[in-house]
Order: sequence, then C-alpha cells, then structure tokens
Amino acid sequence: MDAVPRIALIHALAHSIASINAELDRSWPACLRMNLLDDSLSADLARSAVGLDARMTARFVALAAYAIGTGAQGILFTCSAFGSCIDAVAVRWPAIPVLKPNEAMIDDAVQAATGGGRHGRIGLVATFAPTLSSMPAEFPAGVVVIPVLAEGALAALEALLAEHADVAAVGVEDAHDHAQRGGLAGAVGPDEAVETP
Repeated sequence: MDAVPRIALIHALAHSIASINAELDRSWPACLRMNLLDDSLSADLARSAVGLDARMTARFVALAAYAIGTGAQGILFTCSAFGSCIDAVAVRWPAIPVLKPNEAMIDDAVQAATGGGRHGRIGLVATFAPTLSSMPAEFPAGVVVIPVLAEGALAALEALLAEHADVAAVGVEDAHDHAQRGGLAGAVGPDEAVETP
C-alpha cells in the first residue's frame, strides 16, 4: 500500500464535491483524492418508481470498480440516499474500506437519542427526498425515526451555489428550525436533529 492513501470520493450530487473536499483539506490533507461525479444517479433515483434496484446497484458497482482500477485504496460515497447500493459495493470488495457519508452521524444520533434515558426518537431532516425512503432502515431497531423533507432546500442551495460559487454549506440551525416548523416541536431537541445531504 502506498504511504499516502488514494481515496475515491463518489458523488451523486454536484454540490457535494466542494464541501467534502474542503473538509478533507482540513481533516486529512495528506490523502490523495479522486472525485467521480455521476449526477444522473440522483436524478434517476428521484424519477424512479421502484427506488434502489439491481440496475442502480450495478451502476454503483461499476463506479467502484473504476475507482479501484485507478488505485483507490478506500471509497467514500457522498450521498446518503443510496445505502443498499453502497452496502453491495462493500460486500463485493471486503478488503477495501467502503464508507457511507452518514455512518458516524447515525451512530452519534442514536447515542444522543437513547443515552441518559432518552426516548429514542430522531428527527431525520433531508434535502433530497429519496433519502427519506432509504435511510431510516439504516437506524437500529428500537429507534423511532421521524423523517422530514426540507422542501425547497436543495433547490435553494443549488441556486445559491450558482449565484455565489464560494458558498459551501447550509446551517444546521436552519434544518432544526425547519424540523420544528414541520410539526416536530417537542419530538426533536436541538441535539437530536439529524441533517443529511
């Protein structure tokens, strides 16, 4: 293995690229990165009547095979709506770290929601609607996931990025405010809200 690992970042949304790379610049500047974007993944999933199926999984496997063929020693998929497709990649290449963008967040949210005698309810706020179909199943049994779509947030982010190319993120406070307005008042505290791209 090379001294400096090569990490493949596989994106389904174009606006993910800048924020993920900015975080890696901050937290792991030494890693070599490659960015693969297939923005038709998210568009096709949004239009799909069947959701995540064998054809979508095959596309993820093909992207991973390409990344591994270039020498990638680890893969981070950056869109949380494709959990089962990412799981299939991890099963196919068990010797290579294959990560979802939400793994640590789910662990932290479950700990926050269940620790200290808490009720075990988590508000899942997403900007991409298909995330709310696939991601709740990734939480452990016994945790109640309350899904909320931040309607218009993704379109607003895309418009903002188009207008101001230097803007990379939307505040978590806005997601929490949206969750409160969406009928989650009392169900989700500020430390329990979960935001995902």
